Amino acid sequence: MPANESPGPPRDGDMLTRAPDAAARDAAPDPLVEEPSLPARIRRPADAIRFLLSVGIIVVILGLAHIARQTTSGLASDITHGTEQAPHLLLTLAGLASGIGVLAVPVAFGVDRLIHRDGLRIAIGVLAAVVALGVSLAVDSWVTAAGMRDLAWYLTWKRHGGWFPGPAHIDITPVIAYVTAVRLGGRTRWQLVTWLVIGLDAVAALAAGGITPLAIVTTYVIGRAIGYGTLYAAGSPNTRPPGRAVMAALRRLGLDPVHATRTSGDHDDSRGYGATLADGRTIHVTVLDRDQQTSDLLYRLWRRVRLRGGTPRRTIRSLRRSLEQESLMAYATASAGAATPRLLATSEVGSEAALLAYEDVPGRTLAGLPDEELTDELLTAVWTLLGTLQKHRLAHRRLVADSILIDAGGEPYLIDLRTGETAAGDLALRIDLAQLLTDVALRVGPERAVRTAAGVLGPESLASAVPLLQKVVLARSTRTALRRDKRLLSGIRERIRVLRPEIAAEPAQLDRFSPRTLVSVIAGMLGAYLLLSQLGNVDVVALASHADWRWFGVGVAGSALSYLAAAFMLIGFVPERLRLSRTVLVQLAASFVKLVAPAAVGGIAINTRYLQKAGVPAGQAAASVGASQVTGMGCHVLLILLFGYVTGSDTSGPALPPSRIIIVALLSAAVLAIVVFSIGPIRRLITSRTRSLFAGVIPRLLDVLQSPKKIATGLGGTLMLTAAFVLCLDASIRAFGGSLGLATVAVVFLTGNALGSAAPTPGGLGAVEGALSLGLTLAGLPAGTATSAVLMFRLLTFWLPVLPGWAAFSHLQRQEAI
Repeated sequence: MPANESPGPPRDGDMLTRAPDAAARDAAPDPLVEEPSLPARIRRPADAIRFLLSVGIIVVILGLAHIARQTTSGLASDITHGTEQAPHLLLTLAGLASGIGVLAVPVAFGVDRLIHRDGLRIAIGVLAAVVALGVSLAVDSWVTAAGMRDLAWYLTWKRHGGWFPGPAHIDITPVIAYVTAVRLGGRTRWQLVTWLVIGLDAVAALAAGGITPLAIVTTYVIGRAIGYGTLYAAGSPNTRPPGRAVMAALRRLGLDPVHATRTSGDHDDSRGYGATLADGRTIHVTVLDRDQQTSDLLYRLWRRVRLRGGTPRRTIRSLRRSLEQESLMAYATASAGAATPRLLATSEVGSEAALLAYEDVPGRTLAGLPDEELTDELLTAVWTLLGTLQKHRLAHRRLVADSILIDAGGEPYLIDLRTGETAAGDLALRIDLAQLLTDVALRVGPERAVRTAAGVLGPESLASAVPLLQKVVLARSTRTALRRDKRLLSGIRERIRVLRPEIAAEPAQLDRFSPRTLVSVIAGMLGAYLLLSQLGNVDVVALASHADWRWFGVGVAGSALSYLAAAFMLIGFVPERLRLSRTVLVQLAASFVKLVAPAAVGGIAINTRYLQKAGVPAGQAAASVGASQVTGMGCHVLLILLFGYVTGSDTSGPALPPSRIIIVALLSAAVLAIVVFSIGPIRRLITSRTRSLFAGVIPRLLDVLQSPKKIATGLGGTLMLTAAFVLCLDASIRAFGGSLGLATVAVVFLTGNALGSAAPTPGGLGAVEGALSLGLTLAGLPAGTATSAVLMFRLLTFWLPVLPGWAAFSHLQRQEAI
């Protein structure tokens, strides 16, 4: 039968109806199957997803308990009042039965499994129970700790003036975790008895008033989360059928394999076998494992939420759904006249897998062909194959170069039909065209890809794909390849515009939101929360009424001066010419980036990006930023030593203790360095990182040394940056009536800034405030004045620049400067 002839469904007398009788099948020797041994235990993606989902539910429950206090309190009162109406004898019997059964039933199941030599299952269940007990105690301690009494009230119950701790019910949580980890699925009686005693225990606790309904839900979800987490960490028994079971299923379908070899699957959720039949034919068998159908579920959900219409209609697939979808797509593709390996048979393999048997077409994928074999004739055949799909409204949805097989005669075949869709809409068809156009252009260039496609599909079809030539709709493998050729998509658009100048130039708005928008929203919410938490213990009105706001203006001037200084610092270490105004805007934009990244990391990233956009090669851009950072670090250390010495000799007013602190700090640093470098792996890691850093920085510094003007600009900007921040901190101190020597203020700032740069929090939040407050207090300022001054300093240098920093960031993005 020709490759493009539709086989249709099985007919009378076809392969599927010529199955030998049972006796003949039993007499046939078992086929030889070559495959690596299947692991005894596997980590199921579904367990990880259930664990993450349970953790998310716990967070939501605790948030509701903290926010919707009146609602949860009223609900708890109503339910508890209802349970109190039950007969006392019935509640007593329920409590007695549950108290005994909640321990007796799990022990009885454990003994039963041990008798059946299934001890590992019980060991994992016991491990989950132990972890659940520890987590329950930890949650109880956290919720009932200082500052969490309100939350504890709504998760526990107060009776007779005493607290009943236990937002996670310690009696039930380990049992739920145990039941989850031992997997009672398929054992109906054990499931019924176990959940009955757990339910009775919960009712008894409610009637006793020792726990609220919200806490029972929390207990259940915590137990489930720990059970699933333990299962994923320890692994579950591998129930995937081996190759022999797959070959036995083929025999029941009338196919008689004599030899099979394991091959790589088309996806992570499948495996493949190449099988030789008794009549000499070869087939390819795709096996779908049930436990792998949830692989990449989080990624599919993310795509589903983010994109408007570029994702399959069903994000969550069952084994039966996957089998039916691929079978339907295979028959529809063949019926349309498109070349594809013929689907011979489908079947379930037990309850944990299913198979699809295809005729084997020897060949190589389009991605595996060498460049010299990618002729215009072959490309024309590929576009003809796509045209057939488009004409019959069939969308492949993953039309990458690996999804097109080229046989020995140069005929393209369509494979990997797992995610295909029949009766597809225009958007899905256009995405297929954009995907294949991009993959072909990655191999042969935009000119040949567009020219050969236009000869088959026509310029109008290509023009319809132009708005969809954007990374967000392309496959992950294609997006990865585009990182090496960032101008490829624009090159394809330009070639198509030559054919149709009047086409729409703007890309289609397919994503509901961009990751950048999501990060910005999260950063804003995090920043607002941190700011409010810092100001929560401060009487802002009293501080504002007593502060000298003339010094606030001085602090604003110092903060503004720091951005000019940072621009000079960067310009001084870049031999290429940079615009001062744009460089200042970049430093201002970095103040916005600090909301989502540590202080040092955010500045390095945005400066490196800016230099690359300004035409500086990537390696030299990183080296220039590294040179400025290394120089700044060196100046930072020297200034700490200098001002520490000056402070130690200053007797005119309040000061830090003498230079003894500097000496102790240096000795401590030396001892720490000795200990660190005495550990071989850490020493080699630091050495390799330092060598790679200075490999690019030193040559860049030598280039800068050729220009005294650049050196003066860079060093001057470094010193000006420190002076600007010291001026701002000093103005903040004086605004609240404090007074310290400039040398003392400089030492406090330099120390706090160093800790803030090392802290992993955005903008050094927490570390900077703590270090500055402690330093100012040690220097002689009252604790209230020191705290107020630090908050004003952070307001001037961190919080107030966020809004103009966001505006600068958006402007620079529109100008493609970062």
